[in-house]
Amino acid sequence: MPELVLDRVTKQFQNKIAVDQVSLRLTEGVHGFLGANGAGKTTLLRMLCGVLKPSAGEILCNGAQIRGMDGEYRHMLGYLPQDFGYYPDFSAKRYLEYLAACKAVPKDLAKDKVQEVLQLVGLSGEQKHKIKTFSGGMIRRLGIAQALLNDPEILILDEPTSGLDPKERIRFRNIISAMSKGRIVILSTHIVSDVEFIADQILLMKQGRIVEQGTSREVTKSAEGRVWEYLAEPEEAQRLNEQFAVSNLKNEGDQVYLRIVADTCPCKGAVNAEPGLEDVYLYHFKEAAENVENLERRNL
Repeated sequence: MPELVLDRVTKQFQNKIAVDQVSLRLTEGVHGFLGANGAGKTTLLRMLCGVLKPSAGEILCNGAQIRGMDGEYRHMLGYLPQDFGYYPDFSAKRYLEYLAACKAVPKDLAKDKVQEVLQLVGLSGEQKHKIKTFSGGMIRRLGIAQALLNDPEILILDEPTSGLDPKERIRFRNIISAMSKGRIVILSTHIVSDVEFIADQILLMKQGRIVEQGTSREVTKSAEGRVWEYLAEPEEAQRLNEQFAVSNLKNEGDQVYLRIVADTCPCKGAVNAEPGLEDVYLYHFKEAAENVENLERRNL
């Protein structure tokens, strides 16, 4: 089984530290990196792929530095970047055959491997169609297929469900879960539901550091005592929504149900609630959410 070890890995771009002394041990299963845009997830993944060199620290695969493994490490690796390149006038089959050749998949195996990955991602019936006719979900599935052509032991997926509708996201999650046996799957996302049910380990990344790590149950425990439920009158609900991080707001008759994330009781009558992963995300990344909201208001 493969093993990746990160030892105080840091990446600095001029005056900005994108990844700050991250130390991890990754083994078989799905590892979900969850964080707001700009948290350092993509930079970390690009270092894991060997695309970027760390400013400090080491990345080891089965005890060897990946920088020294060269082609051996690339053969172990499958990568789906957030925006992967493809030829729109190629059919799905031709595109995968071309990439199989680029990845040095033996000719006697390539044909069967192309059919295998097309079937896995549900594109067998579309293989002769040009990629430019594909929906966004089909293109993302094609991206997974190309990442699997060399039967990688380490699969790295950067924002794989970005832009997909809920049905395609569920399909994508099921594909990822099914292929995780015997592999290290590293999935970076800012969408909580992408990792909540399929990740063996969740890693919350903020400002280049890992701030929480563990199973979904372990990570949600960090928000115990910080999630509150309250029924408010509309005017009070508006005030609380502006003052606190609110993970859920719902009209219930003449009142408004609020689910508030706060270190202390936000108002008289609020009661503690069982935390979920979305609550943990909001607790750690509420500043990022507020910045996005402020930007959207300025652009209205």
